[in-house]
Amino acid sequence: MAQIAQFLDQDPQNFDRRAHRLSVLAGFLSESHLPAAWVQREPRNVSALILCSWAELEHSRGSRVLTDGSATWSRCQLAASLDPQNPAPWVVMLGIARLERAHRGQVFEIWDEIVARDRWHREAYLSMLHYLGPQESGSLGQAIDFVDSLLTRMPPNAPCAAVELEVHLMRYHSAKARGGAEALLARDQWHSTQTARFLDRAQDTWPRAAFFSHAAAVSDLNLLAYALTAAGRLRGAAPVFEAIGGRVTRWPWNSEGDPLAVFEYARNRAR
Repeated sequence: MAQIAQFLDQDPQNFDRRAHRLSVLAGFLSESHLPAAWVQREPRNVSALILCSWAELEHSRGSRVLTDGSATWSRCQLAASLDPQNPAPWVVMLGIARLERAHRGQVFEIWDEIVARDRWHREAYLSMLHYLGPQESGSLGQAIDFVDSLLTRMPPNAPCAAVELEVHLMRYHSAKARGGAEALLARDQWHSTQTARFLDRAQDTWPRAAFFSHAAAVSDLNLLAYALTAAGRLRGAAPVFEAIGGRVTRWPWNSEGDPLAVFEYARNRAR
């Protein structure tokens, strides 16, 4: 607990890096008793409260049911009251609201709380994108509209820049899932004018060492390498794979099978 506390207490005002550390630890500890034990020992420790709530949320992903949603929610509210400027408790509450199919008005109230604290919070934007997508409360059109509304205001190197690529992937995978002729033609979407321009820009800028500074940049590079490979842009994918090195993320490679095997196959093709 002391080691985790020391780790999470670094960079207290860097909300992007703190959220990334919490999300990684929450996934790693989702089956562990440690986060709950930490809260029992330090019931007003903000990092402990958020980590425990986030770990419970990660644990519920498979079953789609929180063991005690009201307790998890109350823990987040306490963390938010103890650290009013921190968006992380609200990010977890957004995840809870999605999981429990909360009223759309409540979801957007939580969203407003997050962006008031961190304008371009990566986890929050990706969470809202999937909430508005066809697998949850909305449609592919609503997800596209959400991203389109951001593009004139969002800095190209914002922590949430990958939300634009995620919606292209959502459209690509939706076409593949429908099967038949649509699945066969799914790859053509990468050649539409808007998408091709985005890929041109991303493959030129994203792999640059100084372009991104947010904690999950390697995850965004994995998304880009996958998209360039899917689009048949193997020459453009090569420097992206170089920037990634061996740091493979589960998503989006797991959409095609074993993520390590799919990544290695794609990287070899690019080379």
